[in-house]
Parts: sequence; C-alpha cells; structure tokens
Amino acid sequence: MKKVTVSVVKKSHEITLFAFVLGLTLSACSIVHTPHSDYAQYLKNNEGKIEKAQVAQSTSYVIDTVTQNHRYEFRSFMTGAANLWVVEFGKILDTTLESEDYRNAFKSLAKAGPTTDSELLMTFHLNDYTFEDFQAKVNLSIKADYRNKTIVDKAYGAYGISQGGKMFWGGVFGMKNAIQQSTKSAVDEIFLKFLADLKEAIRQEDL
Repeated sequence: MKKVTVSVVKKSHEITLFAFVLGLTLSACSIVHTPHSDYAQYLKNNEGKIEKAQVAQSTSYVIDTVTQNHRYEFRSFMTGAANLWVVEFGKILDTTLESEDYRNAFKSLAKAGPTTDSELLMTFHLNDYTFEDFQAKVNLSIKADYRNKTIVDKAYGAYGISQGGKMFWGGVFGMKNAIQQSTKSAVDEIFLKFLADLKEAIRQEDL
C-alpha cells in the first residue's frame, strides 16, 4: 500500500513539474496577437450592418473603467500553442462606436467629455467576454439617460458567428479574422436589440 502511495505522489509531482515547465516555455516563446490593432479597418471593410438614422437625438457615450481596462487572453492549439491571443474589449467597443456604421445610426454620436452637450447619454459596462467553442460570447450592460432620466438599463447577451472552419484552415491570419468577425457579429446583435429598446423608450417619453 505504501509503495502505491509513493508512486502516486511521485507521479503527481512529475505532472506538476511538467505543467510548470510547459507554462514557462509557452510564456517565454509566446507570439502575441491583438485583434483590436487593425479593427477599425476590419469594420470599414464590413460596413452596412446597422441601419442609418435610427435615433434622432444627439448622443454621447461613456465606456466605464472596468470595460476600458478589460483584457482577455487565450490560446488555441488549432493555430499553435505559442500564439497568445489578447482581446481588449474596451478598445474594440470604442473603435466600434467611432465607426461609420454606428455613428450613422444617430443624429450625432461622440465620446462624452466635460463640455459635451447631448440629449442622450449611453453608458457601457462589460459583464463578460469569452472566446470558446469557436465563437465570441459577449454580455454587455447598456444604460441610456434621456434628458437626465434613465430610460434603458439592461444587460444584453449574444453569441458571435461560429468560426470553426476558419480557425482550422486559416492558420494565424484566419484566427485573427475569426475573432474579429465573431466579436463583431455578437456586438452588432446586442446593439440592434438595444436600439430597438431605446427607440421605444424615447417614443414613450415623448408621448
């Protein structure tokens, strides 16, 4: 019985040591990829998902500190374990809100500042972001204040388009595009739901 116990303990130590060495090796040899680095160009190449002139009010937005500082790291063995993928959702969201598609959905849209004067203020808070099972999963809370009154305050969730084929065949370039496309599709779905709620809430306020 004692021999079995020693053997199990020894095996456990070997596995722990192997995992530690593997972790050090991956950290030392990591090739870091940041899908947000050219996200503005990706959005420009994929315009037309958001209908124009949906909100007739001048609008500003705030991305809270938690969301601004968000950083999600993962590896995909389909594209090589040495590749470290880093998603910074705050930067992706900021770039999204600055894109033509999103700006055109409002009478005007700008990041809120000390001198910003708008009828509508949107505040964004990321609850969760993951990239698992070949797709992005996003949960985002959005609050809308219209003339200093909160009219929408809701968490929206969405799954991005699954990217299994692109990840399998596309290598590193395919993986980067897969993250961008799946994340964009999830954010677009959330925003379209939010716009529907927002327009109805504004209509009720203006009755």
